[in-house]
Amino acid sequence: MPAALFISDLHLQSSHPRTSAAFISFLEHHAQHAHALYLLGDLFEYWAGDDDLEDPFNARMTAAIRAVSDAGVHVYWIAGNRDFLVGSGFASAAGATLLSEPHVTTISGQRIVLVHGDAECTNDVAYMEFRAMVRQPAWQQQFLSMPLVQRKAIIDGLRKNSREQNGEKSMEIMDVSPDAVARVFAEQATTIMIHGHTHRPALHQVDGTLRYVLPDWECDTEPTRGGWIAIDEQGSITRHALDGAIID
Repeated sequence: MPAALFISDLHLQSSHPRTSAAFISFLEHHAQHAHALYLLGDLFEYWAGDDDLEDPFNARMTAAIRAVSDAGVHVYWIAGNRDFLVGSGFASAAGATLLSEPHVTTISGQRIVLVHGDAECTNDVAYMEFRAMVRQPAWQQQFLSMPLVQRKAIIDGLRKNSREQNGEKSMEIMDVSPDAVARVFAEQATTIMIHGHTHRPALHQVDGTLRYVLPDWECDTEPTRGGWIAIDEQGSITRHALDGAIID
């Protein structure tokens, strides 16, 4: 039985049914047999507020997570740049514990720092300014006071602008900054990090540290992609493909 499983960047949405089906299959065949499941951000393509839990798609995905929690698995959530408006309503419905980041945990003797990854993309100055604004409690309170349909329209516009702007940015700018990563390692006194966000799955080994990057999930186009990271009860960390096969 895995001690913990980690996933991120599924960008779940009703228009991507195969990705959603792959997620539910993962929950039923893998997550329900682990001690803990960590959702490290951007599970949803967007989250307009917990009052959107009544949406049939959101309700179905939330119920699937709740089934894992009800099976006795500890479910933990770290917000991504797409779903940072998840709140206590979702947490209660999903049976999940919301974590702030960076979050340090010890699993099977391994001390690990967990982040979504966007806060470490410090070379993307425009995004960092936007992130600082929308993570302010006052901004969120004002935004969540708007009617749900208005919030969704604003989010749709922001998503379109983001796609256009990202098309003009280099991968280096949108990737995590080595200095920011080193700072997290130093401040949290860890040598192992797991994060998502960049959609560039890999294992980076630098100066005695291990940085595991989770893949994004996309099963509605070819070639499909996705996967997760597992820690077993002996502390071994492995990366897994969508079919469960160990990558390394």
